[in-house]
Amino acid sequence: MIYLDNASTTPLDGDVLEAMTPYLKENFGNPSSQHSAGRRSAEGVLSARDKIAALFGCKGDEVFFVSGGTEAGNWALKGACAGGRGKHIVVSAIEHPALIESANDMKRYGYEVTFVKPDKDGAVRPESIESALREDTVFCAVMHANNETGVIQPVEEIGAVCRARGVFYYCDCVQTAGVLPFPQKHCDAFGISAHKFYGPKGFGAMFVRKGAPIQRLISGGSQEQGLRGGTTNTAGAVGCAAALEKAVRDREKNNGYISALRDGFVEKVLSLGGTHVNGGANRLPSTANISFDGCGGENILFLLDMKGIAVSTGSACSAGAVKASHVLTAMGLEEDRVKSAVRFTFGKYNTSEEADFVVCALKDALKAIRRY
Repeated sequence: MIYLDNASTTPLDGDVLEAMTPYLKENFGNPSSQHSAGRRSAEGVLSARDKIAALFGCKGDEVFFVSGGTEAGNWALKGACAGGRGKHIVVSAIEHPALIESANDMKRYGYEVTFVKPDKDGAVRPESIESALREDTVFCAVMHANNETGVIQPVEEIGAVCRARGVFYYCDCVQTAGVLPFPQKHCDAFGISAHKFYGPKGFGAMFVRKGAPIQRLISGGSQEQGLRGGTTNTAGAVGCAAALEKAVRDREKNNGYISALRDGFVEKVLSLGGTHVNGGANRLPSTANISFDGCGGENILFLLDMKGIAVSTGSACSAGAVKASHVLTAMGLEEDRVKSAVRFTFGKYNTSEEADFVVCALKDALKAIRRY
């Protein structure tokens, strides 16, 4: 299989699995238990938290373990609404469904929501956020980089706007962890998912600035300073820390390799004719969202899959939903261009030979579809 859907998930790195294995076998105790087996697990959790805090650029008590980016987004939005004053929420129109649906949930409790659209290049402008803020705005979310187009957002400026107005700012860093420096200085909270940077699925971490007005989402025991109940996934924590350490350490090398691979691929795809890259030039090194004239994205995906090539037409969390991409629609693209879009996302294990094979397969697929 040629896998070009790394924005949806990545394979588990062998070094990460090796780091996790002792906590899946020998050191399996509950880290909240007081006996020696529990203490060994607790040491693994503490070490993982300290490593992640160092990479985040924050203190250990500002790092919280969660199940992933979806939980982090839900907790940030709903927890900030519970911890603040006001009944207005601002969310970018290109956010992950975790934030958009959480905002829609809050409408049932009397909250008003403003969805801010991006410009034609897929970037949310700070002035657009500033115009949307009101006296009763309690929360704002604009992601670090979009999961469909890869467009990097001006989070520093947006964070400054929110801070000046006293609005809780959450930044979804799921796509940028291990790729870009963390925006710890510019937001009140951000979240990551380990499986996006060659770590385990079902585990993530969240930075919450000390003193930020946020209430818990999951009630239970005293884990995570009493703000997130549930038995701590020790192996997940260790794996997340190991994967993030390796991703940050190798960031420059990986970004250079992946961007060169992606750029060469895009150049060859554009030479096929009737193709358009969606999103401005300031994108993540891995991402190429491309529309194909006269073709349906789902048809292209199906024909590529028949040749053992994995790509997507948008967010994996929206897979199976028969509707146009909310991201490309918010950018103002025409319906045909939205429906013909395919997302190709490269990773550190992809090769130039694979990219060339996909270009040839694409050429055949486009001919077959356009023939009819």
